[in-house]
Parts: sequence; C-alpha cells; structure tokens
Amino acid sequence: MPSKSRAKTRAYVLIETSAGKTKAVKTGLTKLKVGAKGIVNLDAVTGPYDFIAVVEGATIDAIGQLVTDGIGMIDGVTRTTTCVAVSV
Repeated sequence: MPSKSRAKTRAYVLIETSAGKTKAVKTGLTKLKVGAKGIVNLDAVTGPYDFIAVVEGATIDAIGQLVTDGIGMIDGVTRTTTCVAVSV
C-alpha cells in the first residue's frame, strides 16, 4: 500500500474561454504543464467547454490553488468547473 505522502489527488478541470482567446489560453495552460504535479494532460474538446485538463496534486487544496491561482488567472479563461476524481 502506497504511503500517504505519495498519494495524489486527481481532478478534471473543464475550461471555457472567451471568443478569440482559445489559442492564447492553450499557450498559458501549456506553461502550467509541470508533469507529476499540475496539469498532466490537456485536451481541446468540442461542446460547451474548450479544454479539459487532467490535474494532479498532493491535496485537494493544492488542486484548488492550481485552478484559482493558475488556470483561472490566464487571460481569456472565463469559467472553470472542477471535478475531483473519487474511488468507488
């Protein structure tokens, strides 16, 4: 069983952008892509959202900080919805 210090919290962040800002937002999101902690995968998608980012952090608070202080501060991001992954 892995120790709690190595446990990661995973979430899916649904990201909406303002018109004409999608490419600039992608550039900003790519800069946040730091591997094991932060954005671990980023996909542009069709539908009501423009991107879905898979993020990981040590805690829910770390993910919250990434979303509010990182993703949410990128010029052109108009809304995020964070879905924390749970075990069932």
